[in-house]
Amino acid sequence: MATLKPESRNIFMRRYWFMDSVAEIAEKSGSGLSKVKMSLSRTREHLKLFLKQEGYRL
Repeated sequence: MATLKPESRNIFMRRYWFMDSVAEIAEKSGSGLSKVKMSLSRTREHLKLFLKQEGYRL
C-alpha cells in the first residue's frame, strides 16, 4: 500500500476497508466511474504481483 499513489490508495481503502460503493467513491473524489473502476483493477493487479513475489500462491 505504501508504494501506491495517494489517490489510488484512497480509492482502494474506501472500497475495501470502508466498503463504499464505486458510485460513492466517484462522487466523493470527483472522478468518473470508469476511472475509479480502472484504479481498483490496477491496484488489485499490483497487489497480486506483490503477493506472488513474496511467495504467496494465488
